[in-house]
Amino acid sequence: MNSPVSPRRRSRRNTAAQDTSPSLPQLPYQQVRSSFAPVAPLSEDQLQAIHRQSLKIIAELGVKVLCPDLRRALKAKGCTIRDEIVCMDPGFVEDMVAKAPSSFTLTPRYPDHAIAVGGNVMNFGLVSGPPSVHDTINGRRSGNFADFKNLIRLGQSLNCIHFMGNQACATNDLAVNTRHLDSLLATLTLSDKITSTMSIGAGRVRDAAQMLAIARGLTLDELKSSPTAMTNINVNSPRVLDKEMSSAALELASLGQAVIITPFTLMGAMTPVTFAAALSQQNAEALFTIAVVQSMHPGAPVVYGGFTSNVDMKSGAPAFGTPENSRANMAGGQLARHYGVPYRTSACNASNCVDGQAAYETQMALWGAVMGQGNMIYHGAGWLEGGLVASFEKVIMDAEMLQMMISLTSAQNFDDGDFGFEAMDEVGTGGHFFGCDHTMSRYKSAFYAPILSDWSNNESWLEQGGKTATERAAVIWQEMLRTYREPALDPAIAEQLNAFVIRRKLELGANEP
Repeated sequence: MNSPVSPRRRSRRNTAAQDTSPSLPQLPYQQVRSSFAPVAPLSEDQLQAIHRQSLKIIAELGVKVLCPDLRRALKAKGCTIRDEIVCMDPGFVEDMVAKAPSSFTLTPRYPDHAIAVGGNVMNFGLVSGPPSVHDTINGRRSGNFADFKNLIRLGQSLNCIHFMGNQACATNDLAVNTRHLDSLLATLTLSDKITSTMSIGAGRVRDAAQMLAIARGLTLDELKSSPTAMTNINVNSPRVLDKEMSSAALELASLGQAVIITPFTLMGAMTPVTFAAALSQQNAEALFTIAVVQSMHPGAPVVYGGFTSNVDMKSGAPAFGTPENSRANMAGGQLARHYGVPYRTSACNASNCVDGQAAYETQMALWGAVMGQGNMIYHGAGWLEGGLVASFEKVIMDAEMLQMMISLTSAQNFDDGDFGFEAMDEVGTGGHFFGCDHTMSRYKSAFYAPILSDWSNNESWLEQGGKTATERAAVIWQEMLRTYREPALDPAIAEQLNAFVIRRKLELGANEP
């Protein structure tokens, strides 16, 4: 594989704020609070009908829980067990969900990059989980550690990215049983933003919590009162709670860290084909699992996740960025607000390359996520091919869209001078405002400045090579990696993290964590 970039390394003890990509015009890193009221696509009657149907699913059909120990624990809580199926009374579900906090804060090793989760705060995440990667220089390839690290570098450098997913891409060239250690060590070294942990079993999340505590200079007990870690678990729709996923969720919750619970509900495949059925099933699976977590660890931070879309009924392939997907993104937020818990959603597409389809499908999904007031918007930058590929060019294209959404939804403040009455008087009728004092004193920051869009006329565009957005994005991500600077990390903490990874690898050998 070609190596087009050579990132700069920086070593300093302090953690002062820094511009990680000084050559790129970006909005400043910021907490994004939407000034818009969330869109509510469901009427109150429809919302209540979804709620009742969800409780009926939980009470009468139940969820298959694959962990025997968890089934026994739920039976002791009063749940009904039929073989591997667990059913819960509606009152039990509502009581347990009510124990979940409405908001919480996650604090990484650099406190200025802490994120609030809940309310009208929107946090955008890097792509998470694809088994493959692609760029226009090296083509499509299996996910690997080198590309993983470069994606983390981009996520760190982009101010519109607030958190990293559990894996920016799969690290298929690393040992399966210890890749979580290498991946998190790299993430904690290359980024000082919030990151997710792998959600495969209790051992991996316990390792992650210990590493995150080391990175912050805390004990595990101290980490409980100041959460850093989060993990995302998927319910295996329809209505199966996997042993490894549930073990990871409960272990992390026991440590006071955040658990995102996301049913994977594709209409026509994993749910009935109708919107009402899909939303009811998503809601039932999410509420059931939130109730499980709260029954074992009351008050643990949890997030209601929604991942409802449809399939191509001709091929069965997943479709994203559809009207149904966007509506589900908004409806999921409405349901999460009804239960008083934070909301996770996504901005996905099904395109096979970084083209117009990738852009308009992502934009469609992103509108639903933003107007549904998602607190954690997963796969915000880099998702391609229905989640099978992390694309370097798509990271840049998505960053442009995220910045636009941040600018659009930010509160607008103005004073008397902004009305420009004197400028209107100065220019008079039929003139232009380019040279007036009002314009000259404001023009540098008057409008959103793009990082990717080319606003030149056709002649200028052709003179500069006539590059498409994808071609320009390829130039930008390479330049970002060239100018990337590693965030400061105390050498003593770096040494402790490396020692922990070495020790755990020796302890594990060829065994699972």
